[in-house]
Amino acid sequence: MDVGGNGSGLPVNNKQRAMLPNKTRGEFTRNQRKDSEGQSEFPDLEFEYSDTDKWAAELSELYSYTEGPEFALNRKCFEEEFRVHVSDKKWTELDEAQHRAHAMRLLDSLEVTAREKRLKVARAILYMAQGTFAECSSEVEVQYWMRYNIFLLLDVGTFSALVELLNMEIDNSAACSSAVRKPAISLADSTDLRVLLNIMYMMVETIQQDDPADKPEWITIKETFRTELGSPLFNNEPISVMLFGMVTKFCSGHAPHFPMKKVLLLLWKSILFTLGGFERLQSIKVRKREELGLPPLPEDSIRVIRSMRAASPPASASDLIEQQQKRARREHKALIKQDNLDAFNEKDPYKADDSREDEDDNDDNDNSIEAETFPLERDEVMPPPIPHPPSERVSFPKGLPWAPKVREKDIENFLESSRSKFIGYTLGSDTDTVVGLPRPIHESIKTLKQHKYVSIAELQIIKEEEFQKTPLSGGEEEVETCATELLYQGILPSLPQYMIALLKILLAAAPTSKAKTDSINILADVLPEEMPTTVLQSMKLGVDVNRHKEIIVKAISAILLLLLKHFKLNHIYQFEYMAQHLVFANCIPLILKFFNQNIMSYITAKNSISVLDFPYCVVHELPELTAESLEAGDNNQFCWRNLFSCINLLRILNKLTKWKHSRTMMLVVFKSAPILKRALKVKQAMMQLYVLKLLKVQTKYLGRQWRKSNMKTMSAIYQKVRHRLNDDWAYGNDLDARPWDFQAEECALRANIERFNSRRYDKSHSNPDFLPVDNCLQSVLGQRVDLPEDFQMNYDLWLEREVFSKPISWEELLQ
Repeated sequence: MDVGGNGSGLPVNNKQRAMLPNKTRGEFTRNQRKDSEGQSEFPDLEFEYSDTDKWAAELSELYSYTEGPEFALNRKCFEEEFRVHVSDKKWTELDEAQHRAHAMRLLDSLEVTAREKRLKVARAILYMAQGTFAECSSEVEVQYWMRYNIFLLLDVGTFSALVELLNMEIDNSAACSSAVRKPAISLADSTDLRVLLNIMYMMVETIQQDDPADKPEWITIKETFRTELGSPLFNNEPISVMLFGMVTKFCSGHAPHFPMKKVLLLLWKSILFTLGGFERLQSIKVRKREELGLPPLPEDSIRVIRSMRAASPPASASDLIEQQQKRARREHKALIKQDNLDAFNEKDPYKADDSREDEDDNDDNDNSIEAETFPLERDEVMPPPIPHPPSERVSFPKGLPWAPKVREKDIENFLESSRSKFIGYTLGSDTDTVVGLPRPIHESIKTLKQHKYVSIAELQIIKEEEFQKTPLSGGEEEVETCATELLYQGILPSLPQYMIALLKILLAAAPTSKAKTDSINILADVLPEEMPTTVLQSMKLGVDVNRHKEIIVKAISAILLLLLKHFKLNHIYQFEYMAQHLVFANCIPLILKFFNQNIMSYITAKNSISVLDFPYCVVHELPELTAESLEAGDNNQFCWRNLFSCINLLRILNKLTKWKHSRTMMLVVFKSAPILKRALKVKQAMMQLYVLKLLKVQTKYLGRQWRKSNMKTMSAIYQKVRHRLNDDWAYGNDLDARPWDFQAEECALRANIERFNSRRYDKSHSNPDFLPVDNCLQSVLGQRVDLPEDFQMNYDLWLEREVFSKPISWEELLQ
């Protein structure tokens, strides 16, 4: 199958390819100027990061545009069932008792053995979950009936029945073997699975939405459903574990017809609903710190990030001076000797050349992918100062957004070096004795202790070390049976396979990935049975395929980030176990590969056709689609899901590398600096913050020339990223600038993780030396022991051989 050249990955022939437009939608023209005057090309993005997009957007992303005709089919199946049992009344005209009676009838019909009949009933239930849209006149009305119908369906027990049917479809070996043999898999191969997953997703997504108008009984149903979804009630495992199993089965090649986008979306929303989003994470963190007796958090990180502004930083005095000097240089240019002018222009920041030349100078020591300069990071050579002060009033920032933090280890290191320098001896981990140290050192220690921050993870590590040292006297550990703990226990046996499967799909969905014969086919639930025959159909399918891939990236990035954050809060070694397997599966270079593209083009991509989005498409007359309307796309400044995905991937990269020297060195080795610098072009504060964090951890290893050439980046790091008071991040003289042994560090961490997992979860292989021993003579002798038959027959011989014939030295025994 020939891969088309329309940027969508769909097959088209040469004639169709010639008819496609030259300019790919959403792509910036290649010859745009990249100099500092082009800042207006990338305006500030009015983006608010959240757990999910708006409800309507999350619903529409469930359906591919190829599934459009199925909306009418669902309606037809419902109306056929409805007319048999109910008079000519509409669904919206019935009372609550009639609604419940019909829902129960549909649920009973789901249990029939005939596959076709079961599919029809499932489609009828899906139409109910879609809000019985034929009787609605607006999107708001559709959403009202969706909510009403879904709570009704949940109350009569539909979800449990759907889980059982889904299990049957997963184990359907005939469908799997048929799909494996097919040369090309299409939408038709996954019909049953798609219908079931659609209903389940609509239910989870709708119920987790908060609505102040909800009835009290609905709130009770919602909380019960949340508990059930996170408990091992379905097939003795949480629903998320069953979905993870589908992902690995798909990636292994045994079930290529699984609709992976829908599986991943349902998995993401199930985890989000049962474990909670970022606001809930923050409240759990606050509660846990209180329980452990730790001081409150210095600030609410969610609020701080939301209040941050994107770089460019505010105009400083030096910027104003530079502007004046630039004007003065132009006025006096004719007076400068030609030799001096040539020498100066070697690094002239004001030349109107393409900035690619500057990038090559800036990244000489990176020797890697061509980098585009961030508008603030140009190589600046200061001409001789001009005595005129700036006439404009300079406004300085009010303060740094983050309170600085200090670890206990930082205070110990500072005291060790101070004692060695002034006294000549050390006191180990003693951070209180300051005898013999000068007064300024006392003040420094006081300042460090004021900003000392003890994390929950540090206490968990100390507690785990105590359990390992004293397995008997340490007592039983009280493990809170929360949804996170239950999920970890469920995925623990196969967690490495789950991580590899998710990263395989992420690689296949990344826009930088090339189509390979051995890569997995993630388009099974988007490609129609008959391939497009016109240019318009090809363009529509191209949009659909690109949108499909973007949604998969969004779901996987959100799943990974949520799991990492929840596991880290539940127990640090749960987080480390997952993080280590992500690192072993090459997650770090994969994310860097994802960002090694025109990231601004990805974020402003317009791979959506708003008139085909659900629920708009089912309540409005569809206008005629033309090539021009598809080319124009929507009027949004950026694509929410793509910016959300980028921020999630950057946060995952931060989580994997934080405080891990060997992983930080991987960022350096993979030449991530120029790739991350390009991502700073996106003028969105949260995304810039996580890019700057990743640049900060590797700054000291990039060399003096890189730091000198990127002073504006250094300034942005200083302004936006939290400070560690003793961290010489901007210089190369840190203790951590040492040779790194990736294997040794990861092996030591792995040993700790395995000890934790074995102690807490592997009860079958517990050490026999640590098992309790019964020393009471009466109870030991009173136990009934079943002796084998041959032993009883030869008991006299055994007594003679083992007891009577062996001499016993009673004196030695008594001693």
